[in-house]
Amino acid sequence: MTARRITPDMSLLDVVAAYPATEAVFRSRDAAAGACLLCTALFDSIAVAAARHGLDLETLLGELEDAAAGGPATPG
Repeated sequence: MTARRITPDMSLLDVVAAYPATEAVFRSRDAAAGACLLCTALFDSIAVAAARHGLDLETLLGELEDAAAGGPATPG
């Protein structure tokens, strides 16, 4: 198993700063979260933001990994 570049304890800010392509993944979750994640949870960890906004953590992490690696650009 390959080590993840993005871990649940990383803040949204750290992820977007290191991997700009992940911004689209976070923005794709705004409707489901009921809020702009990058506006309201920028300093939260991914795990905290996912729990607070009812998002599936493993799916989110997978899509962030894909985006960081230059993979599929269509978050689900």
